[in-house]
Amino acid sequence: MKVLNFGSLNIDYVYDVEHFVQKGETISSTALKVFSGGKGLNQSVAFSKAGADIYHAGMIGTDGTFLKEILKETGVKVDYVKQAETVRTGNAIIQNDRQGDNCIILYGGANQTISKKFVEEVFRGFESGDWLVIQNEINENPYIVECAHKKGMKVVLNPSPMNEKIFDINLKYVDCFILNEGEGKVLAGNDLQGEELLDELKKKFPHTTIVLTLGERGSVYADENNTVYQKAYKVKTVDTTAAGDTFTGYFISGRLQGMPVKQSLELAAKASAITVTGKGAAPSIPWMEEVLKCDFE
Repeated sequence: MKVLNFGSLNIDYVYDVEHFVQKGETISSTALKVFSGGKGLNQSVAFSKAGADIYHAGMIGTDGTFLKEILKETGVKVDYVKQAETVRTGNAIIQNDRQGDNCIILYGGANQTISKKFVEEVFRGFESGDWLVIQNEINENPYIVECAHKKGMKVVLNPSPMNEKIFDINLKYVDCFILNEGEGKVLAGNDLQGEELLDELKKKFPHTTIVLTLGERGSVYADENNTVYQKAYKVKTVDTTAAGDTFTGYFISGRLQGMPVKQSLELAAKASAITVTGKGAAPSIPWMEEVLKCDFE
C-alpha cells in the first residue's frame, strides 16, 4: 500500500518579531531564517518520519532543488517532483512572535503550475487501495481527487488554507477530513464549536471520517460508529508552523500501520507537541523513535 501526497513545496522565510506587524507599521525582526516548508512537503516529511511508504508529487522552480534533496534525505520518494523552468518555487513569509504564534503570507509560484497531463502521469504509478493526501496550496485539486477516486484510492483532505477553492472539489469523494475548528466552520457553513461543530460535519458528511483538531483542547475523531477524544500535551511553544502537518502525517501513518484510532491520535498529539518546541517547519518534525521515547503526561 502506497501513499501519494500531491502537495506544495515552499521555501519558508521566517522572521522573528516582537509582535505581528500592523497596518501602517514598520518593525524590525530580530532574526531571519530560511527553511524548507509548504504544507505538502511538511506532511510528506511527517509521513516518512512516522514510517509510511510516502511518495511526493508537486512542482518546484530552479531555486527549490534543495527541497527535493530534503525530501530524499528523510526517506520520501521524489519520483513525481517536477521542476518548472520559468517560475520560482512557492514561498512563505512567516512572522513568528515571542509567544511562538505565527502569521503567514503565501506565494504560490510553481505550486500553481500543475497541469492535468502531469496529474495523469503521476496516477499511472498508483492503484486501488493506495491513499491520496492533499491540502489546498496547489492548483488542479478537483482533478487530482477525481483521478484518485477513479483509481479506487482512499482520499484524505486537509483543507488548509481554507478558501472557496475547496468547494470546487467533489467532497463526496473524500474519505477522511483532517481539519481545525476554523476550517470546520467554513466546511459546515456555521459558527459552531467543538462537539456541536463535529455533529454538524457528521450530518453533512455521514460516510466520511472526521478528525477535528481543537488546539489546546486536543482533538476528536469521529466515523459512522465511533467517537474518540485525545488530549493535547502541554509544552513550551517555540514555533507552531508545522504542528498540524505533523499531526496529519503521524495520525494517518499510524492507521496505515494498523494502530487503533486512540493510539494513532495519541501518537499524532505527541509528535505535534514535539514539533512546536523547535524552530522551522520540516526540520522540527520528530522521527518516530523520538516520539515513542517522549514521556508527556
